[in-house]
Amino acid sequence: MTPIRTVRRATASDREAARAFVLDQADAEPFHLPEWSEAVERGCGQKAHLLVAEDGRGAISGLLPLTEMRSPLFGSAMVSTGFGVGGGILGEGEDGLGEAAWALAGERGCASVELRGGRLPETWEQRAGTYAGFVRDLPTGEDAILKAIPRKQRAEVRRSLTLGLDIAVGRDTDAHYRVYSESVRNLGTPVFPRRLFEAMLGAFGDNADILTIRKGGVPVASVLSLYFKGCVFPYWGGGTAAARALRANDLLYFALMRHAAERGCTRFDFGRSKLGTGAFAFKKNWGFDPEPLVYAIKGDARETNPLSPKYRFQVAAWKKLPLWLANRIGPPIARGLG
Repeated sequence: MTPIRTVRRATASDREAARAFVLDQADAEPFHLPEWSEAVERGCGQKAHLLVAEDGRGAISGLLPLTEMRSPLFGSAMVSTGFGVGGGILGEGEDGLGEAAWALAGERGCASVELRGGRLPETWEQRAGTYAGFVRDLPTGEDAILKAIPRKQRAEVRRSLTLGLDIAVGRDTDAHYRVYSESVRNLGTPVFPRRLFEAMLGAFGDNADILTIRKGGVPVASVLSLYFKGCVFPYWGGGTAAARALRANDLLYFALMRHAAERGCTRFDFGRSKLGTGAFAFKKNWGFDPEPLVYAIKGDARETNPLSPKYRFQVAAWKKLPLWLANRIGPPIARGLG
């Protein structure tokens, strides 16, 4: 191992070297890519930063992407990475990168630093027990994918295939936003700005798409997914109130598994879910084993978990909002959640 020589703030000229470093790391995630932070900055207006550790030869040996999250409701924080479920310190130099992140937070007037996974500085407060991740191998071929799904869930998928639902893969942001915004409103949380999804599609190009399920031409379930190093990440997805009876969400993820396998993916990352939620149970029903996620905090941490008792009245009220109103006032709030 070559010793770390220095930790510094990256400049625009470091972008391609940083990207190449990410692609070369076995434990890298799409949230580490410059494309992710750039899309968050364009889509939500939250400033991106990048810290790099260099070895004695001047080559990048570790990095930490950061998003400067600011919200009048939720306060400020340096987050690695904004709107990602991962993206913490990658490679070597976690102590130096952590110290540099804390210094940057102080300089920018942020009350805390949040690291989502990756290598965690030993002296920082570590938090577990809130989220779990769900990842497993993705078989090749429709029959093998079906056989890998537990019996009860497999029956739901087979049922969904008989209900006259249409599957389309493309970049239909209109249909996706219509479905996704209703889904999160029904959960009592504000929807992200539409331009965040458009920025992600633009940044990731062919490595991102939208799969939408329709009934009679009407979209009822949709998911925006990313493809990275042979793994598919269904990231922003949901269904309308009609989706449950139509088994549209069951078909949505089975169709995505099939589509991703056809693209050559061998892993399926179902993302994170909070323990005790319906989403957590749904993913377990598909045969995914939860893996606890450990994050690290330094400073005065924000509270952005909608399951927190302090937000129970706001969540209950949000569920009752007309969709047009939730979609108008939600994005300015959600852009500061990160």
